[in-house]
Amino acid sequence: MNIQNKNWFALYTKVNQEFKAAEQLNRIGIEYYLPVVNKIRQWSDRKKKIKEPVIKNYIFIYATESERLEALNLTSVVRCISENGRPAVIPEWQIENLKLVIESRADFILYEGLVPGQSIEILTGPFKGVKGIVHAFNDKNMNLAISIDILNRSLIIQLPEGIEIRKCE
Repeated sequence: MNIQNKNWFALYTKVNQEFKAAEQLNRIGIEYYLPVVNKIRQWSDRKKKIKEPVIKNYIFIYATESERLEALNLTSVVRCISENGRPAVIPEWQIENLKLVIESRADFILYEGLVPGQSIEILTGPFKGVKGIVHAFNDKNMNLAISIDILNRSLIIQLPEGIEIRKCE
């Protein structure tokens, strides 16, 4: 990696310190991208509009190798995401796609680490407690296969938007 080349990297932050990391990166002059969305939060006595990170505990930096190392010294940053023991470089087109989606204010659901074939359990909504296998998903829908293995039959259901799920081991 050439010292003068800039690349996109993902930094893992301490819990709830994405905005602090942004502030610290700004202070030392390192270019960053923190994708955020506006949400309405309801407390018992009031509602408030807040900005919330799209991908919790992560902030992206566009940096040289020396800037990346400098960013790792910030109190809000835990580590740089790596792949095969080396800092993972994120292709610029992926960051641009993320920016485009966030700026468009389109409705989206963030699925963390889900792939077809993954076992999940539904935590909310009309199918709460149902366990199944992710059959397929796209930008709007996720289909879940509920199987009777011995009969070699599966019922494929389309999950409603906004439900909470967890991966099963």
